Amino acid sequence: MARPMAVYLTIAIDIANKIINGDFNRGDKISGRSLLASRYNVSPETIRKAIAILKEANVVDVSQGKEVTIVSLEQAKNLVEHNKNTVYAHSLKQELEILLKQKEDNDKCFKNIMTEIMKYSDQLKNLTPFNPVEIMVKDESLVVDKPLEKIALWHNTGATIVAVRRNNEIIISPGPYFVLHKNDKIVVVGTKDVFHRVNKFIND
Repeated sequence: MARPMAVYLTIAIDIANKIINGDFNRGDKISGRSLLASRYNVSPETIRKAIAILKEANVVDVSQGKEVTIVSLEQAKNLVEHNKNTVYAHSLKQELEILLKQKEDNDKCFKNIMTEIMKYSDQLKNLTPFNPVEIMVKDESLVVDKPLEKIALWHNTGATIVAVRRNNEIIISPGPYFVLHKNDKIVVVGTKDVFHRVNKFIND
């Protein structure tokens, strides 16, 4: 999981954006740390770090009495622009995590559905072309030790592989580089006589 972007950096960028938007003007004094901490619902130490970033970027000046003064609109723009890629990259990481989680959930759902279909396949014989059938890969089959992309099953038979049973394991939706082994049971769907066409293709 991607780490959240540092809160103090987020606050520094937010203050810089307020300067750009005219909420703060050059020469304005920003409220003390305690007030800012309350406004952003963070600790004074987090505000101190945010102000330190702004000071280092010459956006604000901090007096010995800890008074924070806006000194440069241009430097506020530079700070926001400089961190734009950081914010964007963080946003992309968060979006990627969401998509990966959705894919994981979808894969799990797909596997559960396929397992149920295979479990009740004997009851679905009248539902062609969607009835899945299993064909064992015999020892002498020409497809043994070949990846699925080389076999081109759909091109040659019109059937689509939806899963492979290997011993006690079920591989759902195997990819093009998945290599078949002898005694694998491929689970396919297709039109009428799909079993005979696929069996003839891989085992004859």
